[in-house]
Amino acid sequence: MGIFSRRNSTPEPARNEEMVGLGREYAIARRHRDTKAMNRIMRQVGNDKDVTDLSDFRDGQESYDSIPPIPRSRNRRR
Repeated sequence: MGIFSRRNSTPEPARNEEMVGLGREYAIARRHRDTKAMNRIMRQVGNDKDVTDLSDFRDGQESYDSIPPIPRSRNRRR
């Protein structure tokens, strides 16, 4: 093996892209205070999912939460 070998010694675990997407949608709904959408997503996710699905859900949330919100400008009246 050379110094610049691109071979990864530990393969990355398979991700459930559906759960990642639901996590991202949940984070968007939480940022916009859309409780109706948050409750709908939590019903879809449910509590009976295994640990890997829930970690994928949290990864989706963190991927959106890592983006800082756009600061709102002040309402300047003339």
